Amino acid sequence: MRALLDVVLILLDLYTYVVIAGVILSWLLAFNVVNYGNPFVRSVWQAVSALTEPLLGPIRARLPNLGGVDVSPVVLLLGVFLFRRIIELYIYPNVF
Repeated sequence: MRALLDVVLILLDLYTYVVIAGVILSWLLAFNVVNYGNPFVRSVWQAVSALTEPLLGPIRARLPNLGGVDVSPVVLLLGVFLFRRIIELYIYPNVF
């Protein structure tokens, strides 16, 4: 059972990196550092969006409009960190 929890923790770490990569890529696209017309950039953006939008969409729907600032990735990362800490502190020590 601990092996399964270790896999879940690794997946949460990887998802954290994907969310951060999505934020950085969105900044690079917004400031025209990388071009969306590039096939590699487009495929990376679509993959990151496909992985993050199912969780970011409902968060965006519930957050108030803050102008041009999108804080939904911060809320998502806080939720991932909370879930990770719950697993580490409460579930993992009680599993044999």
